[in-house]
Amino acid sequence: MEPSQLPLRRGRSGLPVALVVLVAVIAGTAVLGAATGFLWASLAPRALAVVVARGSANVVNPETNAFIAADAWFTLLTVIGGVISGLLGYALAVRRHGALAMAGVLAGALAATLIAMWIGQHSGTAAFNHGLAIDRPGTLLRVPLMLGGHGPLAFWPLAAGLAAGGSELVVGLRERRQRPAPLHAYAAPRYAPGGPPAGAYGPAGQDGQGMPDSFAGRNGTGPEAPPRLAGPPAPGQAPDPRD
Repeated sequence: MEPSQLPLRRGRSGLPVALVVLVAVIAGTAVLGAATGFLWASLAPRALAVVVARGSANVVNPETNAFIAADAWFTLLTVIGGVISGLLGYALAVRRHGALAMAGVLAGALAATLIAMWIGQHSGTAAFNHGLAIDRPGTLLRVPLMLGGHGPLAFWPLAAGLAAGGSELVVGLRERRQRPAPLHAYAAPRYAPGGPPAGAYGPAGQDGQGMPDSFAGRNGTGPEAPPRLAGPPAPGQAPDPRD
């Protein structure tokens, strides 16, 4: 088999090892999602609400941009988390264990974004509910975080898939450029026993063997070979039948 036809070799492992890697990738990405949720809760702005009655409150400024900013922070943090999990997942698992590890990267990304949303939205909820229950009317409270839709949940899996797939593409192209050239590219041409085919030495001015007249004349084998001077044969040499 030629070197150019050799398949890309990856580390071979059994199914149990691949399953362990799958679980490890999902668990590690889920931990990253939990950290992202706490980071979202600490960085995203919150709208203010005023207590109007026991158990009831109204947003102070209904036109506030806090809700949009909270969605933007969640999107930004999940994209960063997806890139990190995709690159680490490829380097530690996908490159060695292939498609099953890639499925773990995507499944872990989905779990991570759901965990980040749950932690962020529940951070501060207990304090808000407690304030509604005991605070007097007119007390200001910070509204818990809440995503405006489910669209931002897709950014973590998307970023992780692009990071891992892009890494695979870059590594594959680099390994392809580093492969040695095929052996037949360096092999000398082979001709039939009768000699090289006609036209092997040039397109025009050739003799019957496909050799140019000037080349044949210089070697004494073609029609332009210099005339032979007749004379007695050298001692021990058979006479030339043309004499």
